[in-house]
Amino acid sequence: MPSAPRATRFESLDTLRGLAVFGILMVNVQFFAMLYVAADYPYVQGDLSQFGNRAVWWITKTFFTFKFITIFSALFGAGIILMLGTGEAVHKRHWRRMLWLLLFGLIHAHIFWYGDILVPYALAGMVVVTARRMSVGGLLGLGFGLLAFTGLLMVGGSAIGALLGETASGAAAMGFTPERIVELTALYQAGFLDRLAYNSSTAIIFELMQLVFFSGRIVGVMLLGMAAFRSGFLTLGWSRQRYLLAAGIALPLGLLLCGWQATHLLAHDFAPTETWKATLAEYVGSLILAFGYAAGVMLLCQSGLLKSLTSMLANVGRMAFTNYLSQTLIMTFIFVGFPGLGLFGEVDRMGQAMIVVAVWALQLVWSPLWLSRYRFGPMEWVWRTLTYGKKQPWRRSSH
Repeated sequence: MPSAPRATRFESLDTLRGLAVFGILMVNVQFFAMLYVAADYPYVQGDLSQFGNRAVWWITKTFFTFKFITIFSALFGAGIILMLGTGEAVHKRHWRRMLWLLLFGLIHAHIFWYGDILVPYALAGMVVVTARRMSVGGLLGLGFGLLAFTGLLMVGGSAIGALLGETASGAAAMGFTPERIVELTALYQAGFLDRLAYNSSTAIIFELMQLVFFSGRIVGVMLLGMAAFRSGFLTLGWSRQRYLLAAGIALPLGLLLCGWQATHLLAHDFAPTETWKATLAEYVGSLILAFGYAAGVMLLCQSGLLKSLTSMLANVGRMAFTNYLSQTLIMTFIFVGFPGLGLFGEVDRMGQAMIVVAVWALQLVWSPLWLSRYRFGPMEWVWRTLTYGKKQPWRRSSH
C-alpha cells in the first residue's frame, strides 16, 4: 500500500548528507582556485612536481571525485520519498520547491559559480518524482539502466579523445592555450564583476553538458537513492551483518578501481589515448565506493560508535543547503578579485586542501551553534518559507 509522507527526521540521512557536503568541497576547491580543466589535466595550472601537490591530487581523485556528489544525489532522491511518500497525489509544494531551487541554482551558477549542482537537481527532481511509487526492483532496474547509458556516453567521449593522439593535450584541444590560461587567470584576479560574463557563459556550457551527457547519471543515482530509502538501507533498517558485508566488498573494490585510474593517469602523463580506460574505471569505481562509504556511515550510526562525530556531521547535514552555498561565498572571496582576495591560480593543491579543512572545521562549529537557536539553517528557512508561501517558524522555543 502506498505510504504517506513522513515527518520523521532520520539522523543517519543527515549524517551522510553532512559528510557528502564536506566531500564535495574537496573536489570543488579545484574549480574555485584554478581553471576547471586543471582538475582532469593538472599540469595545465599548478605544480605537480612536488610530492605534496601530487599526493593531494591523487587522494582527491581516488577518494573524493564523483563519490560524494553521488551520495548527495542519492539523498536528494531519498528526500523526495521522505517528504511526499508514495501516494498517488503529487503535492503542489513539490513543484514550487523545485522551481524555487531552480531559481536559486540559476542565481548561484550565473552570478557566483558556474559549477552549481542546484539547477540539474531541480530539473531532475521534477522528473524522478514520477517514479516514487515504483517498486524497489523497478527503481533499481531503471536507475542502473540510466547509469549504464550515461557510462557509455562518457567512456565513448573519452575514447574519441584518443583519436587526438599521444602528443595532443586534452586541455589544448578545449582551447586552453598558455595565452588563454594567462588571460583567464588575470580576469579572475581582477575582480568579481570582471569575470562575471565568463562565469555565466561557462555556467551555460556546464548546464548543457549536464543536461545532455550527465543527466542520466544524476537521475539514475536519485532513483537508486529512492530504492535505498525504501529498502531501509539509508534508515538503519539493514542488519549489522548486511552493512558489514556491503562495506567489506564495496570499499576495497571501489578503492582498487579508483586508485588504479588515478595512478594510471599519472603514469601516462594524462595521454588522451589512455584516458578512456581511466574514465571507465572511475565511473564504475565511484559508484561502488560511494555505496561503500554510505554503508560504512550507516554502520557507524547503527552501532553508536563515534557518536560525537556523527552528531556533528548530522548538524552539518541539516544545514546542507546553507553550508553548500556558504562554501561558494567563502571560496569566491578567497580566489576571486575585488572585493575578494584574488588568489585565483596562486594557491597550490596543498594550500587548497588546508583551506578545505579550515572550512570543514568552521562548519562543524557553526552548524550546531546555529541549530541550537534556530529550527533551520538560513537558506533552508528561506526555501521552506517560499515553498509554503508563508513565513515559517524559525526560532526554537525557549521551553
